[in-house]
Amino acid sequence: MSSHALFTECEISPAQFARIADVLHEHAGIRMREGKEGLVRARLAKRLRKLDLPDFDAYLDFVEREPSRREFAEMIDALTTNKTSFLREASHFDFLRDAVFPTLKGPVRIWSAGCSSGEEPYTLAMLANESFSDIATRDVRILATDLSHRVLATAKAATYPSENMSDVPSAWMQKYWTRQRDPQGRETCEAGKPLRRLVHFAKLNLMERWPMQGPFDAILCRNVMIYFDKATQQQLVERYWELLRPGGHLFVGHSESLTGLTHRFRYVQPAAYAK
Repeated sequence: MSSHALFTECEISPAQFARIADVLHEHAGIRMREGKEGLVRARLAKRLRKLDLPDFDAYLDFVEREPSRREFAEMIDALTTNKTSFLREASHFDFLRDAVFPTLKGPVRIWSAGCSSGEEPYTLAMLANESFSDIATRDVRILATDLSHRVLATAKAATYPSENMSDVPSAWMQKYWTRQRDPQGRETCEAGKPLRRLVHFAKLNLMERWPMQGPFDAILCRNVMIYFDKATQQQLVERYWELLRPGGHLFVGHSESLTGLTHRFRYVQPAAYAK
């Protein structure tokens, strides 16, 4: 009997789930809470089948011993949700347009931390193009990072199904996106050069050393910290503080807040804080 057949009868034990949770927390800061056993088993099933491994212990042995860390990245991809959209939580972009961008006189630096498949940084790029009349000569850079190589590949391709663009104003669609057809005949939209030139994508594990120096005018870490425990959130908020210029802004998701953390930020509006 093949390991594929055996796997259909395999369950995840409490010890195996705890081991997976420990690996996620140690290397990525992600807290996988009890009660997620079914999700973990279901989402890692494809990885076990692909690698022809008999059980979760064998899989974890493989993940921890593989020098390239490629399978660890695959595991992260499988166990994290990368749901996002253009202009998501639009009040943040309104605030950037109305209260932040008009105050910036020199170079502009923005970091989209946990950029997923690219909708957030490309929204920022559209907003910058609309906000800065001198954008053609202005030094504007948007750093977009994520732990997942899969979503970064999508972000770098800068091509999305047309149905994903419903929240983008029609005037912006005409200015910044090109409609085309994919090999299957489906309509897609590709970002133009005015957006692509502003955004730099990079793979980054937030738990590891950050190579960038800053300072940033704004950091968006939205719907990312919900995966982390309080100690990790505390560490991240302190590191974001250090990388922001005085007067810079930190944005978190509307389901998140800095409540319960020790920080020096000033509350501005829901999920928005100033240094």
